[in-house]
Amino acid sequence: MSLLKDKTILITGASRGIGLGILELFVQNKAKNILFTHISSEELANSIEEKYSNETTLVKGYRSDASDFEETKELIKDIMTNFDSIDVLVNNAGITKDNLILRMTDDDFQKVMKVNMSSVFNFTKNVIPIMLKQKFGSIINMSSVVGIKGNAGQANYSASKSAINGFTKSTALELGSRNIRCNSIAPGFIETEMTDALHEDQINEWRNLIPLKRGGNTNDIANVTLFLASDLSSYVTGQVISVCGGMLT
Repeated sequence: MSLLKDKTILITGASRGIGLGILELFVQNKAKNILFTHISSEELANSIEEKYSNETTLVKGYRSDASDFEETKELIKDIMTNFDSIDVLVNNAGITKDNLILRMTDDDFQKVMKVNMSSVFNFTKNVIPIMLKQKFGSIINMSSVVGIKGNAGQANYSASKSAINGFTKSTALELGSRNIRCNSIAPGFIETEMTDALHEDQINEWRNLIPLKRGGNTNDIANVTLFLASDLSSYVTGQVISVCGGMLT
């Protein structure tokens, strides 16, 4: 398929997990340029570039701390010296530092808020002028079902994802008249390398709570991201789309 033909896309935190799954699907849909940020090794980023770049798609990685506003500002300037546009922004970078509130440190709370929420502001703020000039764009923010329903032991993570949802709706209201869309995706229990550390009994317990009786995978999230990045969703903005197998039903 070629749903992203001629589009230049920027994905934060795409060296593994959901971000990498999105990158893979975007390559399959023939995006012109896929730019991704990472905070891992240059060697890993180079391997992703080499594996996924082809005759129709350029894949290029940038080492950057998404939670640092000035670093983000300089990164966007650097990108625009080599590319003409940023048509789609996928704010995917995020971390967890789970603990009960009684045991959670101020540093654990502040760091999760900074990486998860501030990174969304940083990239959106610096990409908006480009999209305003283009008179179009799609901004996709990676939230979570716990930003809607909460979860014990994840007060910091839940707060950051809930903040993203509010930010998404406000951004959509501000920029809709300029043909710039902004939506959130709220994944449920997604099985990635991060969940591999969980005991099988714990994973099965999660699965049994889900109406579809399975955990999601990166493709489930990537498919919805593709929809929001493509022109198929040209009349969709300001929405929080839960991809959770019915967990919130």
